[in-house]
Amino acid sequence: MAFSKSVVGGQMSINCNLCETEKNIKWKCLTCGVLMCSKCKDKIHLMIGKDHKVVDIKNVGLPVEELDFTNIKCQDHSGQSSCLFCTNCDKLVCPTCIAKVHKKHDLTEISDAYNLKKERLKKRQSKLQKEKNKITATKDQANMIYDAENSNYAKVRTDILNHEKVLKQAVEKHIAKLRNELDQNHKACTKANEESIKAISKSERQIEEKFNDVQDFINTTDITKFFKEVCQMERSIEVAIPKPEISCRKTLQFIPEEITQSNIGVLQSIDIPLPEVNVSLNVVNQYQTNLSVVTYLSLCPDDSLWITCPIDKVVQILKPEGTKLKTISTFNMVYGIAVTASDDLLVSTGESRLQMIRSTTGKVTDSLYDVGPLLPRAVHITSGGRVIVGGVNKEGRGAVFVMNKNGDHEAVYEHDKHNQPIFDYPKRITTTSNGNIHVSDYHPGEGSGKVVVLGKAGDVINIYKGDTEINKEEPFRPEGIATTPRDNVIVVDPYTDTLHILNNSGQLITYIKTTDNGIAYPNAFAFSQMGQLYIGCSTPGDSTAKDAKIYKVNISGC
Repeated sequence: MAFSKSVVGGQMSINCNLCETEKNIKWKCLTCGVLMCSKCKDKIHLMIGKDHKVVDIKNVGLPVEELDFTNIKCQDHSGQSSCLFCTNCDKLVCPTCIAKVHKKHDLTEISDAYNLKKERLKKRQSKLQKEKNKITATKDQANMIYDAENSNYAKVRTDILNHEKVLKQAVEKHIAKLRNELDQNHKACTKANEESIKAISKSERQIEEKFNDVQDFINTTDITKFFKEVCQMERSIEVAIPKPEISCRKTLQFIPEEITQSNIGVLQSIDIPLPEVNVSLNVVNQYQTNLSVVTYLSLCPDDSLWITCPIDKVVQILKPEGTKLKTISTFNMVYGIAVTASDDLLVSTGESRLQMIRSTTGKVTDSLYDVGPLLPRAVHITSGGRVIVGGVNKEGRGAVFVMNKNGDHEAVYEHDKHNQPIFDYPKRITTTSNGNIHVSDYHPGEGSGKVVVLGKAGDVINIYKGDTEINKEEPFRPEGIATTPRDNVIVVDPYTDTLHILNNSGQLITYIKTTDNGIAYPNAFAFSQMGQLYIGCSTPGDSTAKDAKIYKVNISGC
């Protein structure tokens, strides 16, 4: 056992016991003790030890519980043991069960049924893990929004209180100014009015004096004196006495203004300002293909990879084994691909109707999905099972079709509300949980592209044409596009080695340079059930080698 652990820990190198050349030991037979590579396990050991117990080398040394399929009591006949499994009735059966009910049913070995059930459970567990990852990501995002809302509430409340202080200070200052202005005006008017009253009083006394003088003169009984002085008295009455005017005939009135939102402030609804996103990426594994470029990439729940290369005109299904890729099947097809819920593959072959490759048999058949007279290029399957296809023709017409499981066209998006074409060459498609459709679109004539975001009603809600800083020297030419576990969207621009990370409305959140992690010419990608990202690359433009790489990476923060 110590020897086995040394193999697992990589402390010493040993060759496969069967071929004696391969150093990548993956399996050990517990029955005969042979250490072997994957190739020898499938091609050699299977012939000499069909019933042997073979385990993954990583599990050597762990306690192995032998499963006993011979002593399972029949549920219907307690005196007998189950001997087979009925696939029609989905239950274990004993000889009596078979004779009475299941004679003409499809029966299989209990161990085979066990393994089949186990694989199905693993698939469902994998889907549950994917859902768990999505829920966790959603919860993280909800917590971010919760924290951001609390932080924004505190900020806005402080802003309002500060504004209240400013308003109070401004009001107090203005009121003080009004009071000072009123006081100064009152002081001036008071002084002017006092002077007017003083002048008027003086005139009043003068008139009173003359009035009395005239009255005394009238009352005199000395006629000689009367005639002697009457002319002089008449002249003194005609002398004008100054008539003072009132100096201040106007005063001030206070008219209060209405307090409104415009002169205080309003609350306005805006998007919650989320904290800056920090995205990190690290390479877990690197694989080499035998293709010129990995143009399209899709994953099955068991992490097997479907990849296509229109240059080489092939579709391959690959299985990662250690640092190598095992080719399971190869098909002579091209263009877009998408994996269905049953792990079958929808393929665009250059005809108007999509083809389907059955995962169980590898058989190629016509699918229900047709976009004629256009030719499909981009293929995407939503979580609800709808098929979305981007189609083009030689005249430059581009459209996006949404089809149900029966192949019926539920919607076709081709023109905007101004009847202008939306797409030039829709190459890749993804969707987000809010129902938005994100299309990676390319304009061959201009050598640039865009990401078009369609809302639920089919309206164009955003068009992303790259970032002025990122695409300062090279125009934005999007290729692969995928939705992240946090419901954001990653778009790859292979000409700048950049992953543009957008929110589900198509607005740039942040970006990351893949060359910082040694990944050059990224072109296509897809997320695994566990949330890891597979990035398919191309080779340099002047290269004729068929050695395009695929990277398995951990990515966080998006």
